[in-house]
Amino acid sequence: MTVRQTETEAAAMPSHPVVEQIERAAATTGVLIAGIGAEQWALPTPCAEWDVTALVNHLVGGINLYVGQLTGTDPGKAHEDDWLGDDPVAAYRSAAAADLAAWRRPGALDRTVTIALGELPGEFAATVHLTELAVHGADLAVATGQQNLLDAELLAGLLAAIRELGVDPYRVPGVFGPEAPVDEEAPVHLRLLAHLGRKVGA
Repeated sequence: MTVRQTETEAAAMPSHPVVEQIERAAATTGVLIAGIGAEQWALPTPCAEWDVTALVNHLVGGINLYVGQLTGTDPGKAHEDDWLGDDPVAAYRSAAAADLAAWRRPGALDRTVTIALGELPGEFAATVHLTELAVHGADLAVATGQQNLLDAELLAGLLAAIRELGVDPYRVPGVFGPEAPVDEEAPVHLRLLAHLGRKVGA
């Protein structure tokens, strides 16, 4: 069976809710990346260690690593290598398309996926991946003034799920920081970022 046949078969399968959410988050983040102005790629983001370019590169690299895990292929680069080349928008679109096809493959959610957090059951890994896509999308929206484009419904559901799950075990350097102060009436994306340790205002 060819790759095209596999992707066609996967696209025809009923979708799992978390995969549908990954698709929504990836689509929103794609719009945000396409909307980054030429002068905005060096702007700081709520992720203190990354500017806009570095954050998009981190996101695209992470997506490609997930694709490699789900398809049993070698992504060919390390996470923080250059994944963007001369066209960051195209690099993201290509990675996001491959990512969605990989999550739709038969048995994808039954696999064990190895990421920086360790070996995770497929469905939990999908939830972690969803969190990365949605949260980094919110980071980019804040950094580039595109907050009106965010999927508030998706982010509200994610924030509720994260609060129920509890992230205290993951409040370590390189993952999440201590919860930051934020107005309880703030937009949901700011409350989500603050909950995960971003300093977005009191």
